[in-house]
Amino acid sequence: MIRRLFPHPALSVAIFLLWAALANAASVGALVVGALLGVALPLATRPFWPDTPRIARPGAILRLAARVGFDILVANVAVARRVLGPIDSLRPAFVEVPLDLRDPFVATILGSIVSLTPGTVSIDVDPTRWVLLLHALDAPDPQALAAAIKARYEAPLKEIFAC
Repeated sequence: MIRRLFPHPALSVAIFLLWAALANAASVGALVVGALLGVALPLATRPFWPDTPRIARPGAILRLAARVGFDILVANVAVARRVLGPIDSLRPAFVEVPLDLRDPFVATILGSIVSLTPGTVSIDVDPTRWVLLLHALDAPDPQALAAAIKARYEAPLKEIFAC
């Protein structure tokens, strides 16, 4: 019963908190509207959500989040150096990363992680060839970049979702 009313409980809580922050008022009416939105929006969008795989190793999520956060900080400094330096030294490239993942949802998470890291943008996840296509601002060795993405992000995602 509760799962039917709250198909995505974390999303419901996030919507409620976001509404409370945007309303900037702790009145009962504002909180009731936030609660109604927190229930109604996930219910209305339920048909559009993909079936998400089960999380097999929740502890690995924290390790991956810490790794991604650290990589974002390091990449910000690296991108700033490259952009402020001589533009001629940049070697932009399109890189194909062959995926071992076979779940479209998890592959999309991988593409999102790659896009969060400055200097790389995920372009497409090809579910027929299972390849992640991305653009890198500076990729002197595209194969090394693909190997790093597989080791740093894909492997932990496979562990988290057991896929």
